[in-house]
Amino acid sequence: MMAMSAEYEQLLDATIQHLTGLKARGVRFVPVRQETLASLTVPAPTPSPSRPSAPIPAKPAVYAAPTAKSPGSEPPPVQRPAPFPLSSQAKSAAFEELRARAMACVKCPHLASSRKNVVFGVGSIDAELMFVGEAPGADEDEQGEPFVGKAGQLLTRIIQTTGLRREDVYIANILKCRPDTPGQTAGNRKPTPEEMQTCIPYLHEQIDLIRPRVLVALGATAVEGLLGKTVGITKLRGNWQTYRGIPLMPTYHPAYLLRNQALSEKRRVWEDMLAVMEKLGMPISEKQRGYFLKA
Repeated sequence: MMAMSAEYEQLLDATIQHLTGLKARGVRFVPVRQETLASLTVPAPTPSPSRPSAPIPAKPAVYAAPTAKSPGSEPPPVQRPAPFPLSSQAKSAAFEELRARAMACVKCPHLASSRKNVVFGVGSIDAELMFVGEAPGADEDEQGEPFVGKAGQLLTRIIQTTGLRREDVYIANILKCRPDTPGQTAGNRKPTPEEMQTCIPYLHEQIDLIRPRVLVALGATAVEGLLGKTVGITKLRGNWQTYRGIPLMPTYHPAYLLRNQALSEKRRVWEDMLAVMEKLGMPISEKQRGYFLKA
């Protein structure tokens, strides 16, 4: 058997590593064009001795496990997590395949039987900024879109105040289904750790496909679902964390601001958003810096 070249072995090893990582995250479909498959049957040309072959790209980086950060610590500069960016067409196809799987999910029978809609997520799949909440409420379950109730309307205003539009970012939840409330005619309940653990692989795939530069966790339950920390949102908010290699800003849930309309609380959330804007390199006006400060 002909020995494989070092370049071929390196590319093969990188490909296997990448596919193994996708499989571990639950990916079962990788779009490949027919032209690509056909090209695999064509022998590679032998490089001319007078013209050295092009250098082989370095192996893709392996995902590092999130490390604990002390409050106020700044995460080191990071690269977007996906080592092999997909083409726009392939990315859209992978996202639709993921959506189809999530929409048909019945891993939590009690949630699947009580839901009206699976709330997959909304926004740009090329977003640099991604918001993560805890779970759909009654309005979201009815419409099939996250953050459409009063808290969602407030989140939209916060996004617009940064200079972005709702369609410029991506919004998702830890859970894709509304937590059931047996015996209750109204209200919501907190997702259980088991429900979050079952559903979060869908969110992982969303994050890996979108590859946002910054994540914002809205509320204590979102922080618990992402980081496994239950120390309290008041201690974590405003302090950069790291999740799947991405800077993550914990902040209050918009619903909290609806319950507590103190100017000081609004300012705290806005300070978190100013930090997010700075991390993204967005322009910040003096007017924006002065929002919710006492006259």
